[in-house]
Amino acid sequence: MSGHSKWNNIKRKIEKTDGQKAKIFTKMGREIAVAVKEGGGADPNSNSKLKDAIAKAKANNVPNDNIERIIKKAAGEGSADNYEALQYEGYGPNGIAVIVETLTDNRNRTAGDLRHYFDKFGGNLGQNGCVSFMFNKKGILAIEAEGLSEDKVMEDALEAGAADFNTDGDIFEITTEPEDFSGIRDDLEAKGYDFVSAEIEMVPDVYSSIDDPELVTKMEKLLDALEDNDDVQNVWHNWDRPDDEDDD
Repeated sequence: MSGHSKWNNIKRKIEKTDGQKAKIFTKMGREIAVAVKEGGGADPNSNSKLKDAIAKAKANNVPNDNIERIIKKAAGEGSADNYEALQYEGYGPNGIAVIVETLTDNRNRTAGDLRHYFDKFGGNLGQNGCVSFMFNKKGILAIEAEGLSEDKVMEDALEAGAADFNTDGDIFEITTEPEDFSGIRDDLEAKGYDFVSAEIEMVPDVYSSIDDPELVTKMEKLLDALEDNDDVQNVWHNWDRPDDEDDD
């Protein structure tokens, strides 16, 4: 759930461990429940926020039965959890820009936890607006390339209205404007495409690198700590992360 792809970040999503997947299921469930309450009901056809949350959950391999149970529970009067969406911004080691999106029922706990992580791993939590100007909201759809024709996928994506199309050979990445995201996703789904990632992301204008191995380790630990926190839904950053093969 972290970062915008440099390609290896998308691949990390695919390779999550079972423990990480269980935590993602919990986070997706919270996002769906909030979408039901805030977006106007349990019907995705009339609740676009819920429709997007369901698509994101499916891309994260959340089973349909789980999704249906969460929607029914959230739509019932017995579900009284009150979560608010809060965004935090800060700097990681070497000045890496970090945006953290949360859903929390205790903002003091969440703010304290995030401040602790940033301080512990060589960064600092900043004021809202300190780094968000370096990012743009974009719809990002990622499709595994195996068995598919690049020309055909690109043709279908651009025909659907995509703003951009890129590939590293293993992943096709389709970029949309936020307002076009749902329609393009639905169009491509209707043509039989499955997504390994499908959501509105905060995409950095410029990426920054870290040369010091000690700071690389701290940055990895900061991202791991943030993603492991139950209140954190998404972490976006502008770190030009080392390639997977360099991490092994």
